Amino acid sequence: MDVVSVEDLATASRILSDQGVFDAAGHVSMRDPRCPERFYMSRSLAPALVTTDDIMAFTLECEPCDARGRAPFIERHIHGAIYRRRSDVMAVAHGHTPSVVPFGLAGTPMLATYHNAAFLAAGVPVFDIRATFGATDIVIKNPERGAALAEALGDKAVLLLRAHGFVAVGPSLQAAVFRAIFTEISARVQLQAATLGGTIAALDVEEGRLADEINLATVGRSWEFWKTRVLP
Repeated sequence: MDVVSVEDLATASRILSDQGVFDAAGHVSMRDPRCPERFYMSRSLAPALVTTDDIMAFTLECEPCDARGRAPFIERHIHGAIYRRRSDVMAVAHGHTPSVVPFGLAGTPMLATYHNAAFLAAGVPVFDIRATFGATDIVIKNPERGAALAEALGDKAVLLLRAHGFVAVGPSLQAAVFRAIFTEISARVQLQAATLGGTIAALDVEEGRLADEINLATVGRSWEFWKTRVLP
């Protein structure tokens, strides 16, 4: 992996922390564009602290390529399973923002409340780990749980994990970061709109598809802005 990509992945981790998507937990990864059978993510570390030295390479079976004594995230199986199932996905982010968690609990669908959250209009499935594994510790800590999660994600951009958090994926690292951030923001907007009463006039599927094309084409603008907040 080239130096610029390693730096971008470390920057993505710090951006997601700065934007309130990650706290002391959460992780983001990217597929190696030169070797699709490999992906990169940080060692187990608070996201705001990640630097290039913390980035590790993994096989799609989530085995470290060169651990050098660094402990990986237990939930790397989220990432490996999605990359195995979805060849279109180039980056994955997983966080536990409290604005999003309620939508995995209450049965109220998450909506695309405005154009930057257009990717949500295609639908946001919920993965309930109990349906396959019964009572567990909730953590996606092995290949079997990862595969079940990836199946629940299907072809969507975002998946909610009941009593856990969410996963956002994208065709680039910048797109996955964008989607993770605006998943959190859209959740807050929906919760605020719900307090006003009445019908929420969210984007429909076709509006979402059209708006998402624009967002993906212009995601670099947001990325460059967010970088200014976390880089010297």
